[in-house]
Amino acid sequence: MPKPLLYLEDFSPGQTFASGSVIVDADAIKAYARQFDPQPFHLDEAAAAGTFFKGLAASGWHTVSMTMRLLVDGGLPIAGGIIGAGVDEIRWPRPTRPGDTLRLHSEVLEVRPSKSRPDQGLMKVRTTVLNQNDEPVQIMVSNLVVPRRPA
Repeated sequence: MPKPLLYLEDFSPGQTFASGSVIVDADAIKAYARQFDPQPFHLDEAAAAGTFFKGLAASGWHTVSMTMRLLVDGGLPIAGGIIGAGVDEIRWPRPTRPGDTLRLHSEVLEVRPSKSRPDQGLMKVRTTVLNQNDEPVQIMVSNLVVPRRPA
């Protein structure tokens, strides 16, 4: 059953949201890398073994893309969709590896109505992407445009 969609008035600092999960596949890592980040540590297990990562690792941008998918699939049920107004911070404390099962934990940090657009506001959210060992593979603080509840 889908989560109800939420408006700015439904959010408050400290509120948390979780997502479903996605299993990271080696073929998907390589396909993404071929198109967007063609470096040896994203493309080939043997070549990756001798690099900084000591094995195949997903591009950080691939991890961001999987994060977006999990957010859209119910990790952050914002009415009107997830509309970014910028990212304050993004970190990848450890690599995303083939076979990892990723899930999200999002925490609302700030909610404020827009001064110039009465039909919307801004929300600052920290989204931590965890692997199957509850280790963070990505931490992102983003600013989102959120509609206000219609009158």
